[in-house]
Amino acid sequence: MSKPEILLAGPYPQWDMVDLEDRYVVHKLYEATDREAFVKEVGGNIRAIATRGELGASAELMRSLPKLEVVSVYGVGTDAVNLAHARDHGIRVTNTPDVLTDDVADIALGLLLATARHMPQADVFVRSGQWGKTVMPLVTRVTGKRLGVIGMGRIGQAIASRAAAFNCDIRYFSRNPQPQVSYQHEPDLIALASWAEFLVVIVPGGDATKNIINGTVLEALGPEGILINVSRGSTVDEDALITALQNRTIKAAGLDVFYNEPKIDPRFVELDNVVLQPHHGSGTVETRKAMGQLVRDNLAAHFAGQSLPTPVL
Repeated sequence: MSKPEILLAGPYPQWDMVDLEDRYVVHKLYEATDREAFVKEVGGNIRAIATRGELGASAELMRSLPKLEVVSVYGVGTDAVNLAHARDHGIRVTNTPDVLTDDVADIALGLLLATARHMPQADVFVRSGQWGKTVMPLVTRVTGKRLGVIGMGRIGQAIASRAAAFNCDIRYFSRNPQPQVSYQHEPDLIALASWAEFLVVIVPGGDATKNIINGTVLEALGPEGILINVSRGSTVDEDALITALQNRTIKAAGLDVFYNEPKIDPRFVELDNVVLQPHHGSGTVETRKAMGQLVRDNLAAHFAGQSLPTPVL
């Protein structure tokens, strides 16, 4: 029996490639110099797309693959996949939830600590020989502060549990109260920002949350407030954020995601009150292996006619 043919939208780690290339004929879209010509050449036989959260799968790409049956996303976010097109054409979509929850929650707290305690600046302070010659400026405590979480899904709950270990007072904003948690639900985002000293964003991307963090929210957070974003770059109005950081409308920000990543707004690099991460929240060996395994498990289940482990559609 011939192997199913799949389209790989972006590179995967080698430990995933060994299994994928053993089971399937893998066509690497990211290596094509002329992607349109490449898809025309191989698209007629493609039955699956293996992609990454930030790459997704457009309606145009899916239309060019007449035998497409499933899109398997390496990541939890599916906002870059045209779900409406997939639904209308009976194309299954899967992602990799749960396995990255702890790592993203860890990086959220890590960013908060790094931003509040000026850990990157302290590293430079020591390396540059300033220690002993001058005094390191005082920084912001994390323990016992008021922390607002925007989004209380799996990762939001994991972030909140970690912040609770720092004795933070926690409230959250979401479309609906989450009865499984004991933290106070705040249905007004501006009210939450006004109350909080730290604001952590962990909502899905997409039109419903685009620029949910705008100038009004940042003004409400105020000059002692710190913003942490580990969700999607689209959730923050970056012009408003950069202006707020430049004018000290808020104290600081810690960012793992950006609107136009990896080509981020160069103004971020010039700021001394922002900590920048390269969208690496899930970037541990353990989690990336688990994510790849789940992508492969979903593909294997589909082609075996079995139930998908983690279906989105």
